[in-house]
Amino acid sequence: MQEGTILLVEDDADCRLLYSKTMQAEGFEVILAESSQKAFKLLKERDIDLVLSDVNLAHINGLELIGRYKELNPFAEVIMLTAYGSVKDGVQAIKTGAYDYLIKGEDNKRLLPMLQRAIDKVRLHKRLHRLEQQVGQHYTFQEVIGKSEPLQQAISMARQVAGTNATVLLLGETGTGKEIFARAIHAASTRAKAAFVALNCSAFGKELLESELFGHKAGSFTGATHDKKGLFEEAHGGTLFLDEIGEMPLELQAKLLRVLETSTFIKVGDTKTSRVDVRIIAATNKKLANAHNAQFRPDLYYRLSVFEINLPPLRERKEDIPLLARAFMAHFGQITQKKIVGMSREFEEQLMRYPWKGNIRELRNVIERAVILTDGSLLDEAVLPYEVKFGPSLEEQLQESNQFDLAFVERTHIQRVLKLTRGNKAKTARMLNIGLSTLYRKLSEYNLQEAEA
Repeated sequence: MQEGTILLVEDDADCRLLYSKTMQAEGFEVILAESSQKAFKLLKERDIDLVLSDVNLAHINGLELIGRYKELNPFAEVIMLTAYGSVKDGVQAIKTGAYDYLIKGEDNKRLLPMLQRAIDKVRLHKRLHRLEQQVGQHYTFQEVIGKSEPLQQAISMARQVAGTNATVLLLGETGTGKEIFARAIHAASTRAKAAFVALNCSAFGKELLESELFGHKAGSFTGATHDKKGLFEEAHGGTLFLDEIGEMPLELQAKLLRVLETSTFIKVGDTKTSRVDVRIIAATNKKLANAHNAQFRPDLYYRLSVFEINLPPLRERKEDIPLLARAFMAHFGQITQKKIVGMSREFEEQLMRYPWKGNIRELRNVIERAVILTDGSLLDEAVLPYEVKFGPSLEEQLQESNQFDLAFVERTHIQRVLKLTRGNKAKTARMLNIGLSTLYRKLSEYNLQEAEA
């Protein structure tokens, strides 16, 4: 059974009947038009994959219609039907933009395979168009999820700088969405149609990073068997995003500074200067301006920080956590083909209590895991990782608090068991192997209120 909708434009009734029955017998949906005016109307009203049109329509040359057909439906392919011996019309049809041509009475065996190939091409173009739209939308500011004031301030600043060529420095903890912001700035800039190239500076050693950024000439080092374009050349006319810029070796920082100041660089092993037009967006989770940071050049910092944007950590925008969680839930639900309609109250409360040191990236991973593990239509706390349900491990808390005294350990352990029992004092006392009165004394001693349990 074939798929596809075909518009047959033919003013001869017998030909219309013959071709329509042949195509319908193969499973194609066929729409009939006896004139160009009817064809134009149908192209406006229906989603048509292919136009099969006679060249010699009454009062008009069908070759003149190809442009009009494509104008009304840019995705539709056009195949022209020519009279016997009119090969020159067929050739002219292809030159004018038709997919192919068929000679009436001679090419019946070619008809069906040609139709299917043309429709396959249309479907591919439509799919690619949808993917391009999705990619474009994914990196717009409208796709940045959250209504909190700190996030909206960051978005507002990013929108303002997007239309300029200013260098941007994105500051924020790991997982706060720095690359998403960088891509959104690029998509909203005048460079949007050019390349966006991203590089994590911590992923390479000095030699490899230099080659990746600036390229190299053949023979410049062992293994360099041919010339290689660097990412600056790849990003020419567009944007180069340098993530983890604080990890860039000092020697390469000088070369990057030269590019920012002169728009020129020298490839590894070359003597000739290359010129590029590239906008730099850098990102870091470090304090580059720290006076004690001897690993980052102050002059480079000043060139990078022409326009700084601070991305807030998730703990400072807690009202956005449920919005992000639902978005991830819908995304992973679709991928896993699970019909998950929401989250339980306990599940959401645990998400709101957790500190999210890994920020949005950590939340995304937790929701993905929860979606995979759940068997029902609701996400509940049973599918949350231990650390989200009960907080950081005792070792982590000790490291953070720098408190190793016995009282701190005891208080922390009582809190954890209270959470496990959901505040049930009798059950908590049994699990701790102490009397109920002792538990109440400990709660008072450590100022553990009912609400904390």
